[in-house]
Amino acid sequence: MVVDILYPVLNHPRPGELTTIQDGIERATGGALCNVIGNLAAIDGTLPLTALGRVGLDAEGDFILDSMRRHKNIDLSMIRREGKTAFTAVMEDAVSKERTFYAYSGANALFCEDDIDWDRIGSAFFHIGYILILDALDQSDAEYGTKMARLLCHAQERGIRTSVDVVSETGDRYRRLVPPALKYTDYCIINEIEAEQITGVQLRDGQGRLVAANMPEALHVIRNFGVSRWSVIHCPEGGYGLSQQGEYTSHPAVDIPPGSIKRKVGAGDAFCAGVLYAACQNKSLEEALKWGNTAAASLLQTGVVSLS
Repeated sequence: MVVDILYPVLNHPRPGELTTIQDGIERATGGALCNVIGNLAAIDGTLPLTALGRVGLDAEGDFILDSMRRHKNIDLSMIRREGKTAFTAVMEDAVSKERTFYAYSGANALFCEDDIDWDRIGSAFFHIGYILILDALDQSDAEYGTKMARLLCHAQERGIRTSVDVVSETGDRYRRLVPPALKYTDYCIINEIEAEQITGVQLRDGQGRLVAANMPEALHVIRNFGVSRWSVIHCPEGGYGLSQQGEYTSHPAVDIPPGSIKRKVGAGDAFCAGVLYAACQNKSLEEALKWGNTAAASLLQTGVVSLS
């Protein structure tokens, strides 16, 4: 649960260089919880949703909760308040819309399984994001590998389908922290950068072009880590997935003229919401990829998630 502070900049400077922050600084809710649950609520106002997380005892925490209260189908009673709210400074190139993120973990770093009262949760699905940025859950566990893996296992033991997302970062933590969690994951929905880091399979070449021919291999590697239902990779070019039966499918992204894109912040979470909603409705993986692309395109163009 994050407050995103968006700074439009003329360009992303190289180390030691200066760039100019333009007018139009904005504040919005962000993070996997706010984005995905808010998108699901926008897609279907009758879908019962429960938020689990932490925000601070500060104005930013008030801002997040006030924003989420606009959706009457989100239960906020299990949100815990302590410390300072997490925030992200988002530097967005005004022309290319490419973004760089500077994150402060705040209260998110303390979120753990003790914050979850399983007896009060009647959900069929449990989605959590992001691995690599929830410090308490990224800690090692002697039995499960990580605390995140333990949490996901306990959800599955209660008959709840689990879904995970991963944050994009540099470094070598992917191969240490992500595979233990995937062993107890039903739906893995990540982007191509994260997938390449997790699997070691090249998905973009030296010129930044997508190596689509390698998608099946990357998806099979993810599946072999233990993902039981859908392994999904999304990127600007489209969505790619491997079903529970091992069938590969893909769906191209909606063709959007560059000038029609308002911003890219949250597009991945919009895609995730579309896929999860399809899973909730027992749709096929192919339909899920289509809904994910539609939801992402809707956000890119209008700032609002829709499947129409």
